[in-house]
Amino acid sequence: MALTDPLGDMLTRIRNGQQAKKDSVMSPASKLRARVLDVLQREGYIRGYSEEALGKHAGLRIELKYFEGQPAIKHVARVSKPGRRVYSGSKELPVIRNGLGITIVSTPRGVLSDAEARDQNVGGEVLAEVF
Repeated sequence: MALTDPLGDMLTRIRNGQQAKKDSVMSPASKLRARVLDVLQREGYIRGYSEEALGKHAGLRIELKYFEGQPAIKHVARVSKPGRRVYSGSKELPVIRNGLGITIVSTPRGVLSDAEARDQNVGGEVLAEVF
């Protein structure tokens, strides 16, 4: 069965893994998923990720991060969905929790956090929000 929203599936796997207090979760690999994980790692929401075999296809092992027994990611939500895409200019990028959270944006310069997109003065598709 084909996934209609692969990125949403990965975010749900992260959310479920942290609720279950798992050390790591597996997700099928893709370039977009890897770029989103790069942003999460740069911003300190996950410890890291590595590429592994998942059956006969490539997979990503995502190492989850906890602080004093609590998940580092309190909330992760998909903003732009396949049925309704959400785009934003660099000046209109949403601010999550007064800057304590991040918005992940797909721009012409790659997948960036909202702060990086503002610094480079680029907008794009708002993929997810995390805090």
